[in-house]
Amino acid sequence: MRTDQNSGVEAAEDSLDARRAEALLTTGALQSAIFNSANFSSIATDANGVIQIFNVGAERMLGYAAAEVMNKITPADISDPEEVIARARALSVELGTPITPGFEALVFKASRGIEDIYELTYIRKDRSRFPAVVSVTALRDAEERVIGYLLIGTDNTARKAAEEALHKAGTLQRAIFNSANFSSIATDASGVIQIFNVGAERMLGYAAAEVANKVTPAHISDSSEIIARAAALSVEFGTSIAPGFEALVFKASRGIEDIYELTYLRKDGSPLPAVVSVTALRDVQNGIIGYLLIGTDNTARKQVEEERTKLDRERQRLQSEIEQTAERSRLLIDGVRDYALYTIDPEGRVTSWNTGAERIKGYKEEEIVGKHFSVFYERSDIEAGRPEQELKRAADTGRSEEEGRRVRKDGSVFWASVIVTSLRSPEGRLRGFAKITRDITKRRQVDLAMSSFTARLQRSNEELQEFAMIASHDLQEPLRKIQMFGDRLKQECAESLGPTGQDYINRMQSAAARGQSLIEGLLAYSRVTTKGQAPVLVDLHAIATEVAADLEARIAQVGGTIDIGSLPAIEADPLQMRQLIQNLLGNALKFHRPGVPPTVSISATSLVGKDARAGWQIAVTDNGIGFDEKYLDRIFKLFQRLHERGTYEGAGMGLAISRKIAERHHGTITARSTPGQGTTMLVTLPSRQEEEKTS
Repeated sequence: MRTDQNSGVEAAEDSLDARRAEALLTTGALQSAIFNSANFSSIATDANGVIQIFNVGAERMLGYAAAEVMNKITPADISDPEEVIARARALSVELGTPITPGFEALVFKASRGIEDIYELTYIRKDRSRFPAVVSVTALRDAEERVIGYLLIGTDNTARKAAEEALHKAGTLQRAIFNSANFSSIATDASGVIQIFNVGAERMLGYAAAEVANKVTPAHISDSSEIIARAAALSVEFGTSIAPGFEALVFKASRGIEDIYELTYLRKDGSPLPAVVSVTALRDVQNGIIGYLLIGTDNTARKQVEEERTKLDRERQRLQSEIEQTAERSRLLIDGVRDYALYTIDPEGRVTSWNTGAERIKGYKEEEIVGKHFSVFYERSDIEAGRPEQELKRAADTGRSEEEGRRVRKDGSVFWASVIVTSLRSPEGRLRGFAKITRDITKRRQVDLAMSSFTARLQRSNEELQEFAMIASHDLQEPLRKIQMFGDRLKQECAESLGPTGQDYINRMQSAAARGQSLIEGLLAYSRVTTKGQAPVLVDLHAIATEVAADLEARIAQVGGTIDIGSLPAIEADPLQMRQLIQNLLGNALKFHRPGVPPTVSISATSLVGKDARAGWQIAVTDNGIGFDEKYLDRIFKLFQRLHERGTYEGAGMGLAISRKIAERHHGTITARSTPGQGTTMLVTLPSRQEEEKTS
């Protein structure tokens, strides 16, 4: 077991190593080091989970050669199946959605943009097992679509053994708290010091009795640093943080791991640079009851950092080369065969070329490296200076994006989505550009087809409006004349016509009335989209009450009742909501069983879902004749009846119009029915309308 003094030194060295790692990450060297390291297993997959890259670390840890797994299996196939099943079950409960055991369970959080690091047992080629800590990242293209995943793992065997030993012994915590090499300061929830260990007394010069129940750690810290920390945290978290003790524990109070540098002030006024780790102390209900600040003397580390700054300057050239290599590695990791990934120098000459570029553009690497990238442009674009303009935009702004026509080696032209990123040295010197090109020819074809379809749909709507005008004037006028002259014949020539003649006239007028009803139905059907009003807040309960009042005569005629339950207010076209409810209530009264008074009810149920517009299901239930559900699709079509003409009034238009109204409001309509037992019409409507879609 290490001594207390050695523990302090090693803790300082660990903190120093963490700062060095942060510097390497800034320059891009860490990424390259991890991916090429034999100490990290780096496994990259495509979007379906099939392994595409299997680095030397993965080969060393798992015993497989890359060729044995690439394009053959997923990481789930080399993982403990019981752990994968357990993870799928836990995520299903946590996220409220069923997750299939397998590769999906390993990357589910990452696929939704959630940082994911977890423990997993890998199975080596020889069937032996080892625990690993796995970090999963979703690889995305320029449109933020997932194109694959990167799983970076470290062997967790030693850590597991250490954790088990520490758990059994419990000595580390006691050693730190009682050590003279660590200042351990415990406070209450308000920050007042309650415990001030021997290490704090030795480092800061105060006796515990001089500070306990009297001051907060902020009173023995550099005030200018506390003010600066409060300002920085206020910007980072978008909330005002007062300088003082709150600034020292703000992150820890929100469950965020917090280790930072702070200058303590000793009793004699001299400064003590320290590295402080802050932990919130919580009760069994997870409420904060205080804070623990553990500090180490950072003086030696500061001196070491100053010495290493000189060494860092000497290593600048090497870091620059590492950064360039790491940048190229990142592009290769993120790439797939559907993307052309290549780099060019500041003058526009191609310097690297991937297989995706060869597939899309037709050039092999040895054919294109060293040539100017303008060979990918049409002559008219070259004459207009488009290639140079593209690089200038990327150089000026750091990034350029566009869609345009590009030329393959064989002279064929395709539509491309192109992203150009400038590559610069740490000093800001332009070193070249990285280009990502994707063939979007098929998407353009779909866009053109959609534009053509939209134009045809527009013409169809215009023709429908023209027809509606004709139907409302030219077609109805002859029918009105037939009915008018039929009435005159019955009034003025009734005796001379006789019973047979009057019967003919009645039939003629009935046919004319049916024709007029059909035309009015078609006109109403066409006006659902062509004459719809903008959505406003509509009280469906008030509308249902008004419709029921309008139907009083029919209700009295059939001896029925209408029960109106709780109905919501939603965004909709008020006239069309009235027409919808009138159609449904009218049908429920009309299709009643002989000798059985119709009982009708209308109510609503809230729909809860992920869609922000999820709204309500309106149910209209009756005890009428019902129907066989095999005819469900038929009842919502124009002029479709399930009964012979004359059995029930109407033109067979009501439910077709109702469906069109529901669809115009981004809803649906269906029915549940049993012959002889009644029908329930079900209409789903969103609570609000995102946009009004009218032709």
